[in-house]
Amino acid sequence: MTVRTARVQDLLGLLHGLYPSDLAEEWDTVGLQVGDPSATVERILVALDPGGAAVAAASGQGAQLLVTHHPLLFKPLRRLTPEDPVGRVVWQAVRSGVAIVSAHTNLDVAADGLNDWLAARLELTAAEPLQPTAGHLFKLVVFVPADHVEAVAEALFAAGAGHIGGYDQCSFRTAGVGTFRPGPGTTPFIGEAGRRERVEEIRLETVVPQRRLSRVLEKLIKAHPYEEVAYDLVPLANTLPGTGLGRIGHLAEPVTLTALADRLKVVFDCRTVRLVGASERAVGKVAVCGGSGAGLIREAKRRGADVLVTGDIKYHEARLAEDLGLALLDAGHFATERPAVVELAARLGAEAAARGWRLDILIHDGERDPFLVR
Repeated sequence: MTVRTARVQDLLGLLHGLYPSDLAEEWDTVGLQVGDPSATVERILVALDPGGAAVAAASGQGAQLLVTHHPLLFKPLRRLTPEDPVGRVVWQAVRSGVAIVSAHTNLDVAADGLNDWLAARLELTAAEPLQPTAGHLFKLVVFVPADHVEAVAEALFAAGAGHIGGYDQCSFRTAGVGTFRPGPGTTPFIGEAGRRERVEEIRLETVVPQRRLSRVLEKLIKAHPYEEVAYDLVPLANTLPGTGLGRIGHLAEPVTLTALADRLKVVFDCRTVRLVGASERAVGKVAVCGGSGAGLIREAKRRGADVLVTGDIKYHEARLAEDLGLALLDAGHFATERPAVVELAARLGAEAAARGWRLDILIHDGERDPFLVR
């Protein structure tokens, strides 16, 4: 395999392929935050937060790209000066030649993203999204001459259409008769201008993720024999398989709430865990959400979870969980998202190697939870 140097835009494309940006929340800002897309990258530093310390660490270790979970830019900047906390980091990154890219809520909800990694660390079986992601899918319907339907279908599948869960190349086909009359100046594939034609056609239906839509339509137009292609796009409310906020699954054997809290200290490398619920309560069905997952308390209860593992639980949220009979384990925001750094670095390394990129992937080991417990 030929070894080649990657660019910032190559890494951005890789990240968006793994964790599509359209999965991010509307309020979120993901992707390229600072830097030149065409700049070459030979070393990457992966971190949780894009602060000055992380930028300094990237520059000091010769990294041209800093990949973080939390974005640097949430709101438009009114000014760019070293006196502003965010502006200072932007200023520092530009002067150091360090580009910054973030994968935030898109990493949270994507398949094989943060919450899948947390579920794996907890050894949950049959884990699935706690709050599945709806939308982001279209049904594509196109009418094709019967002797061209296979060629068009293959083009659609190759462009990313037809995936349903663990299956690909999914479609439905119905035979029918299409009519049309070519107008003046047209060059029809079938028939003559000014005369109505009847053609045996196939109604070909498949599904397309929103992020693949433009490419699929481009390939459709290219593969279809007609001068004017008749097709329908229908937005779907279906959930995207494998994607969603949080995960829910089962422990191999039920354990006490205290025992699960002790396990969290090991797998999340945290000193303390806050408990809501009876310490000796048996828990077997576990919901987990990295970062701030209190908004999922009602959904966790509805889905039959015994306990929700997350961070940033507030007083009234804890009272709500008590009233609902749902136990909570709060390991903190940092501890429940820090695994993203290690796992993302490993995934980037594997994908880079598969593409023949000359890349060193480093982990920022200088980050610490800002909260100290005494």
